[in-house]
Amino acid sequence: MPASSATIDKIEDFLGQKRIAMIGISREPGGFSATLFRELCQRGYDMVPVNPNVSEVQGRRCFARMQDVQPPSGAALLMTSPGVTDAVVDDCFRSGIRRIWMHWATGQGSVSDKAVQFCEKQNIDVIPGECPYMFLPNAGVVHRLHGWIRRMTGDYLRCADGVRTSQ
Repeated sequence: MPASSATIDKIEDFLGQKRIAMIGISREPGGFSATLFRELCQRGYDMVPVNPNVSEVQGRRCFARMQDVQPPSGAALLMTSPGVTDAVVDDCFRSGIRRIWMHWATGQGSVSDKAVQFCEKQNIDVIPGECPYMFLPNAGVVHRLHGWIRRMTGDYLRCADGVRTSQ
């Protein structure tokens, strides 16, 4: 997993947003990003799909780029490949997004070191890595197990003040 500057505080702030854009959502209804999108919708989030290759996702208008999203969202969850993350982060910045989560599940996920550095330079709260499922209350067994393993190995996130969370 990539090194992360994420903290529980940043994650709670991100998940506290009501309108979140998911950039790079899959066209496949059974894909991981589509499943996560559906889960977040069911939890009451106003999810906004962003993918230039599709016009609608799960009955919601899909936007080609962040600049097209109306009304704007408060945060962006990137489900993109790292090769396009830099351009997507620039689009987010130009759209006034101040919270970006670069999803990670396997491999490099959406994380781009250059994009993380850009976010930090622009004072954008960035979560470079992590899987949102791990931080949702009552997530599935696999996600709770993943969190438990990370706590046992000492690889779980801390609060900004350095105090380990009991989550």
